Amino acid sequence: MTPTITAFASSPDRGQGLARDMRVRWALEEVGQPCKVRLLSFHAMKQPPHRALQPFGQIPTYEEGDLTLFESGAIVLHIAQHHAGLLPDDDHARARAIMWMFAALNTVEPPILDLQTAKFAESDKPWTAERLPLIKDRIRARLDDLALRLGDADWLDGAFSAGDLMMVQTLQRLKPSGLLHEYPNLAAYVARGEARPAFKRAFAAQLAVFTGSLAPD
Repeated sequence: MTPTITAFASSPDRGQGLARDMRVRWALEEVGQPCKVRLLSFHAMKQPPHRALQPFGQIPTYEEGDLTLFESGAIVLHIAQHHAGLLPDDDHARARAIMWMFAALNTVEPPILDLQTAKFAESDKPWTAERLPLIKDRIRARLDDLALRLGDADWLDGAFSAGDLMMVQTLQRLKPSGLLHEYPNLAAYVARGEARPAFKRAFAAQLAVFTGSLAPD
């Protein structure tokens, strides 16, 4: 059965591949699973039909038969568990790949999102100038540890996995800040992820929405 995902009809990232449906698109491309995409306006996202699928009025959602999921991490984990290619066969390696998915979402991403909030949603607040250096220091503390753990390896734990997919997509958010390039091995790690054919296909599909090649339902 072909799953259906939801995505922004007009993404705030202007086609840079940072909206969270990108994670789901990338995972589906990695495992060779086609999908249908239902594009939603910001207004439609907050209406009862979509809130029945996603109670917080966000994207993406994932519908497959009578299964409906929200939260990009949960969706990617479901895809990885039901298709070969994103989780190792070995039980311990599989558990570690899932661990890195959680690390991306729970440890690395929160201060990065805090930076984006401070720069864009709170830029006019009197405390922002003082907060920004503190937020950047928190991000650097995470990147210090991650860069040390990655070292000169290509991926976090052997072969590419769903853990790398989530971590690469999380780190991409740092590009505009310049922080990522303070860590050459992490910048190279992200570049390797972006060089994967599956990533390129997913990025092109999301960019096509911004450029007007696709229209909302």
